[in-house]
Amino acid sequence: MKRRHFLLLACGSAALSMGGCSWFNGTMRSQSPDESNSDEPQTRLIGDIAVPTGVWPVRVEAIGLITGLRGTGSDPSPSPQRAALVEEMQIRGIANPDTVLASGDVSLVMMQGYLRPGIQKGDRFDIELRVPSQSDTKSLRGGFLLETRLKEMRVVENESHQSRVLGGNLLALAKGPVLVDPTADKTDRLALCRGRIPGGGVCLKNRPLGLVLTKGHRNALDDSKPDPAAVKSRLQHAMYNSKVANAVNKRFHTMKNGVKIGMAKAVDDQLVELQLHPRYKDNIARYMQVVRSIPLSESATERTGRIASLERRLLDPNDSAEAAVQLEALGTEGMDTLLKGVASKDPEVRFYAAEALAYLDRREAAEPLGEIAREQPAFRVFALTALSAMQDFAAYSQLRDLLSMPSAETRYGAFRALWAMNDKDPLVKGEILGDQFHYHVLDVAGPPMIHLTRNRLAEIVLFGADQRLLVPVLINAGNEIMLKSSPEGDICVSKYSVADGDQKRTVSTRLDDVIRAIVELGGTYPDVVQALEEAMKLGAVASRLEVDALPEAGRSYDRMAADDSDTSEAAGRRSADNSPKKTATPASPSPELFDKPGANHGASEKADDNTDDEEEKPKKGFFSKMFGR
Repeated sequence: MKRRHFLLLACGSAALSMGGCSWFNGTMRSQSPDESNSDEPQTRLIGDIAVPTGVWPVRVEAIGLITGLRGTGSDPSPSPQRAALVEEMQIRGIANPDTVLASGDVSLVMMQGYLRPGIQKGDRFDIELRVPSQSDTKSLRGGFLLETRLKEMRVVENESHQSRVLGGNLLALAKGPVLVDPTADKTDRLALCRGRIPGGGVCLKNRPLGLVLTKGHRNALDDSKPDPAAVKSRLQHAMYNSKVANAVNKRFHTMKNGVKIGMAKAVDDQLVELQLHPRYKDNIARYMQVVRSIPLSESATERTGRIASLERRLLDPNDSAEAAVQLEALGTEGMDTLLKGVASKDPEVRFYAAEALAYLDRREAAEPLGEIAREQPAFRVFALTALSAMQDFAAYSQLRDLLSMPSAETRYGAFRALWAMNDKDPLVKGEILGDQFHYHVLDVAGPPMIHLTRNRLAEIVLFGADQRLLVPVLINAGNEIMLKSSPEGDICVSKYSVADGDQKRTVSTRLDDVIRAIVELGGTYPDVVQALEEAMKLGAVASRLEVDALPEAGRSYDRMAADDSDTSEAAGRRSADNSPKKTATPASPSPELFDKPGANHGASEKADDNTDDEEEKPKKGFFSKMFGR
C-alpha cells in the first residue's frame, strides 16, 4: 500500500480468519476421526465445531503533536494529516493552532499502537511514532506527546482526488515522553525522527474473546424468508452454542461473593463470548487452546477410556504436547496422568506434563519447570510463563533463585514472571519513580546488571544494589540535565532550564542515587536511559546493560543431545519418512508475557542466551530490531 496511506483501517474483523496463526494450526487442531489415533475414543471437543474470535491485535492510529523539542521540530506542510491535527487541536480548545505549529519546538507525528487480544479497559500498551517522510523535523529527542485520541483509521479520496483522514470509534488515549534511540548521533535523522512511548497508550474499552461455530455447525439463514426447517436449524445451532458455553463453564469459573461465575456466555446462535480466566491472563493463546480441547459431552466410561489413551500419547514425545493440553482441559481428572508424565525420563514429555500441571496449580510442576528454565532455552519462555501462573510457594522459590543466574534473559525473565505472579511482592514491587517509570533495585547475587525496557511499560531494574558510576565522567541526560564528577569523587547533577531556572544536586556515585537525582530535577525515563547509555559507551559503568532481554519462542530443541542418556526412547521419535527427528520446536503457543516489539511469534530461531561467550556477541542499536536496521 502507498506510503501516504499510513493510516489504515485496523483489521479487527480479521479475528474470524485464523489461517496463518501458528498455534491455531498446530496444537489446536480438531480431533476428527481421520487424524486421531485409531485406538482413541472419538469424543467431540469444542474445537471440532468452533474457532476463536478476538485473538488478533487491533491497530489504532492517530496524528499527534510532540512538544518540547527546543528547535528541532518543524511546521508541517499542508496535508490530510495536518488538517486532522488542526481539527483535533481546535476540538481541544487550543487557540491559534497554526501559530503553535509554526514553532520550531513542536512536530506533527503519525502514531500507532496495537490492542492485544483480551486487553481490558485501563490496560496499557506501547505507542510507536514517526514524523512524515516530507517533514523538516530533525529530531524527536526530548519531546513529549500531548494527549491524543486513537481510533481505527483510514485515508479516503473524494471525487476531486482530495484525501481525508477518517476515524472510527475512539478506542484509546496516548501521551508521554518520547523514547528515541539514545545511541543515534545527530546525523542519523531516521533514528532521531522515530520513537516509542512504552506503555504510553491506555485502552478505553474491553476487547472480548469468543468462539464462533464453524460453517458446518452454524446457520446461514435468510431472515426475510423464514420457514419451519430454518427455524428448527436455528434452534439446533442455539443448542450447540448453549452446549459449548455449559462445557466451558463446567471447566472454567471464578467466585464472586461466594457465587460461582462461569467464563462463557452464549450470545446468540453463532457466538459464545468468553471471559479470560485469571490464571491465563498472560497466555491467552493457551487459554483458547485449552478451551477448544474441552469435551462437549462425555460419559464416565468414555472419559476413562480416553484418559487411558491420552496417557499413552503423553508418554510419546511426538504426541505429548497435544495430549497434555487435553488432559489440562479435563482439570482435576487429568492430574494423575500428568503426574506420570512429570516422572518421565524424556525431557519433552516432562516439560509438557509440567507445563499443564502448572496451569492446574500443582506444586509438582515447579521443580521441573525451574530446571527447564535454567537449562533449556527452547522451553524457557514457556516454563517461566507457566511458573508465573502458579500460586504455590514452590514456584515462587524457583523464580527467586533464577534472579541470580548469569543469563540475562533468564534472570530478567524470572523477574517479569514474579511481577506477573504478584506485583505487590516486596521483592519485585519497586516504585513508580517521579510518576515517570517503574523502578526496581534488587539485592540479589549474580553479576551486576542494568535492565531497560522499550515495550509494555517504562521500567528500569538494577540487579545488584550497590552499582556505581566510575569517575571521572561527563554525560548528558536529555536536553537539559548534565552529570559531571566533582574533584571529591561525587556526581553533580545539574539542570539548565530557562523556564525553571538552573538547579543542582550532588550525590554519591551509586547508580541508585544518580537516577533518583535525575528524576528529582524533572528528568524523564528517556533522559535516564540516555544517561545510562552514554555512561556505558564511555566505560563509566562496570555493570552489564541490557534492553528487553527476554526469552523467546521459536527456538529449536536438540533431541539427539537429550537422547544420549536414554536411547530406548529415541527410537520412537521418527518423522513420516521413518528418519530420526534431530530437532524439534516446542508446540506450546507463544505467551503474551514475553512479547517483544514487532515479534513474529514462532517464526524465528535464536541461539542460547546462556552461553559462555554471551557478553562477546555483537550488540545492535537500541531500536535496531524495531526499525529493521
